[in-house]
Amino acid sequence: MKTEIVDVNETRKNLRVEIPQDVVDAEIDRITRDYSRKARVPGFRPGKAPSRVIKQRYKDQILHDVVHDLIPRAVDDALRERGVEAVDTPDIRDVTVDEGQPLTFTASFDTVPSFDPGDYTTVALTRTASKVEEEAVDLAMQRLRDRAARFEPVEGRGVDHGDTITVDLQRLAGGKPDTHDNVSVELGAKANPPGFDEQLLGLEVGATKSFDIHYPADHPIGELAGTDVSYTVTVKGIKRRILPELDDEFAKDLGEFETLDALRARVREDLEHEARHAAERDVRAQLMKQLAARVPFEVPPSLIDREIDRRLEEFAHRLIEQNIDPRQAGIDWNAFRESQREVAREAVAGAIVLDEVARREQLDVTNEEIDQEIGRHAERTGRTPAAVRARLVSEGGLSRVSAGLRREKSIDFLMARATLSGEA
Repeated sequence: MKTEIVDVNETRKNLRVEIPQDVVDAEIDRITRDYSRKARVPGFRPGKAPSRVIKQRYKDQILHDVVHDLIPRAVDDALRERGVEAVDTPDIRDVTVDEGQPLTFTASFDTVPSFDPGDYTTVALTRTASKVEEEAVDLAMQRLRDRAARFEPVEGRGVDHGDTITVDLQRLAGGKPDTHDNVSVELGAKANPPGFDEQLLGLEVGATKSFDIHYPADHPIGELAGTDVSYTVTVKGIKRRILPELDDEFAKDLGEFETLDALRARVREDLEHEARHAAERDVRAQLMKQLAARVPFEVPPSLIDREIDRRLEEFAHRLIEQNIDPRQAGIDWNAFRESQREVAREAVAGAIVLDEVARREQLDVTNEEIDQEIGRHAERTGRTPAAVRARLVSEGGLSRVSAGLRREKSIDFLMARATLSGEA
């Protein structure tokens, strides 16, 4: 087999391959025999049609199977022989194949070359203060109070600021009516359409009102931006929110707290824990940003696109968890995709440096460490380790687990050698 690698740039390569005629003809004969055993050809008993008839009748299918069988093996053998690793499935083009001729093709792929990640000790990181101020504790206590609020029916007056009302609502946009019954609307909520609350003020139970709302051109929901929407609202109920007093009884209602001071101490402890984790995330983000700047070549576009896909899938999954259909969320997905390109490039570049550090420093992952990570995932998801492992194996995910653990080792290795300043 003849092979030649041509550099398109530092990371993009073209692999030109020629598979000898005898190998191609032998594969054609093998596949032809398989077809002969199964094919039903008029004028011949099953399995008795001559090879030349089978080759003529099923030529396109046979050559397709030859290409499908020979090319992946040839690419794998060529890359392994040259010690080159493709970061994604190569693109195959310019395929020529026929009986009595060598099979030729070109495989284009991205790769990550070895490089010097630089002096580890020049990484300088700053840890932000994780001290929790009294104002933060006050805000957290107020949020607990808000969540514990109860609602009481209102009689004898119309809708006022801060009320929560139940309405039947019809919306007319673009000539298409959209009706919803028994909708709960909190006046003052950020999600309410612009100017919507003002139209409801003063309405009493049983009142119906029709009005138009103009959505500004910069409205976050793209399909509504710059449009006029007609609403018809019928008020069916008005409730006002009653906040509990912040006292010992309030603390007892929330759990194992005997006093308000005990609750406040737990809130502070939780905030401090969260602040420490936020500080650690910030330090890691600084590290990844500095590492990304050390990559001396353009990051392969295929890796950036893969990272963008991962981010979009993760975002769509979060929407689904909030009972929001990503297809109906009014998001310009092409614009959102492009908005992620730079952060995706930086994330990929940082990971490339981590992989290079792991290779140079021989930071390997053991089977025991993989088992422990699978066990932790199983505990978080309420499944058995065997079930988690089986799914990872079926999806080819074990290599991702190993790569993730190896990068964590690289992070620990670099953090131990970096200069860290700031508050602990």
